[in-house]
Amino acid sequence: MQQDPAPLTRHLRVHRVRGHTVLEFRGEIDIAAAAEIAPALDVVTARPGSLVVLDLTHVEFFDCSGLRLLYRARSRVLARDGRLLLVCDHPLTLRVLRVTGLARLLPPLPTLKAATERPGAASGSV
Repeated sequence: MQQDPAPLTRHLRVHRVRGHTVLEFRGEIDIAAAAEIAPALDVVTARPGSLVVLDLTHVEFFDCSGLRLLYRARSRVLARDGRLLLVCDHPLTLRVLRVTGLARLLPPLPTLKAATERPGAASGSV
């Protein structure tokens, strides 16, 4: 894995895995964390044809601010003909994704390995 030039924050780690840019969210994703994460997310999702993985494996709390980040990332990546994959295995976060309908638009995968090894997998398409 090589480190992406995006700055590290308390709530975000950006790295590359098998051609995918992975945004690894960490800790409590609330309005303050979202403000910290948004600039790096916008840089990564601005690239045409990008392969992006949002990894929520290390998330302990996830509110509507986090949902807005996921919706924004999805819209930006799809508008630029890229692929967006979501990794999430936390039962409460999965429940939030299902209740809001986001799990239908961006089906969560259980591991980073599952996301980065799926040839041609494209979550986020309608």
